[in-house]
Amino acid sequence: MIKPPAHVFYIIVFSQFCCTSLWFATNAVLPQLQLAYHWPGDAIGHITAAVQLGFISGTLLYAFFGLSDRFSPASVFFVSSVLAAGMNALCLWDIGALNLAMISRFFTGFFLAGVYPVGMKIASDWNREGLGHWLGGLVGALVLGTSFPHLLHLIPGIPDAEMIIGLVSLLAIVGGLSMRLFIGDGPHHLRSARFTFRNVRGVFGYAEFRAAAMGYFGHMWELYAFWAFVPVVLNNYQHKSATVFSVSGWSFVIIAAGVIGCLVGGKLSLAWGSKRIASVALTSSAFCCLLSPFVFHSAFPVFISMMFFWGLMAVADSPQFSALVAGHAPAHVRGSAITLVTCIGFAITIISIQLVNYLQMLISPRYLLLVLAPGPLLGKS
Repeated sequence: MIKPPAHVFYIIVFSQFCCTSLWFATNAVLPQLQLAYHWPGDAIGHITAAVQLGFISGTLLYAFFGLSDRFSPASVFFVSSVLAAGMNALCLWDIGALNLAMISRFFTGFFLAGVYPVGMKIASDWNREGLGHWLGGLVGALVLGTSFPHLLHLIPGIPDAEMIIGLVSLLAIVGGLSMRLFIGDGPHHLRSARFTFRNVRGVFGYAEFRAAAMGYFGHMWELYAFWAFVPVVLNNYQHKSATVFSVSGWSFVIIAAGVIGCLVGGKLSLAWGSKRIASVALTSSAFCCLLSPFVFHSAFPVFISMMFFWGLMAVADSPQFSALVAGHAPAHVRGSAITLVTCIGFAITIISIQLVNYLQMLISPRYLLLVLAPGPLLGKS
């Protein structure tokens, strides 16, 4: 067994954090843009769905052509991060144009397909033992990157949307360069000389791979819709309870709580195994979904504690399912198999996000997140 140098893990995590901060860059400033340019109330669903749809399209093409298996994963990561950063900054051409923002979000998501799953591929090429621990750090970086624009919004001196979007794009380029210059391809990288997409589809014939993938799909039904609508739920709670608190601040705290879940879950997976950690996290998420209508009208400490715990557990299973998927995929198509499963998972998020987006106009806010319960319940089975 080849033990990777200690710095490899930290630079991979840093690079992933920098690049995935692109994901919710527009969501963090959306209330500001809606107010300034009179965007419709359901813009959040469409903006979020655009980046998810772009990611799905990108992962389909990356998997179909086997880019991370046929070429250097570190180079694919770098080029994709630069293109994603450029597409994120595209909306600055006319910051008030919703259609341009949708196009910008779609192509940002498209090129993130060469960042998130390829980052997992690079991690698995460097470390085959204890992969759940490494992916815990990697997905933790994704969570922190996702919540980071909300934090930027709170920093004095960074008041406008243009500055936040520009800073996040620059950060993503730094992440891509770090991966290319300081990491490169791992010792376990096996370049596929005769790649066919049929081999990738065939991995679903393996029972253990299929079980891990199904758990991941259930988890994805819940996760991104939960993240997207955390600010909406907090705003509604604030209005109903007349409690004064920072929606942006608590949105960051709740989403970023997943970093703790990923890191602790990754550490525990070394002793307990990825399957057990994923099961506990998925069960906890299911309980949070089912309890959400009852907690919505509770006192603020109870409400915010439940939301924090939910943020903690909603993503703790993600790295463990990814580790199980990577561990049960054949080496010569591992990168594309991970990418394909990720693609299907994000396709599922489109459905759940749009469903919640539609229902927010029809049902009481207290029941909104209850819609997410089927994901963890079915994924657990």
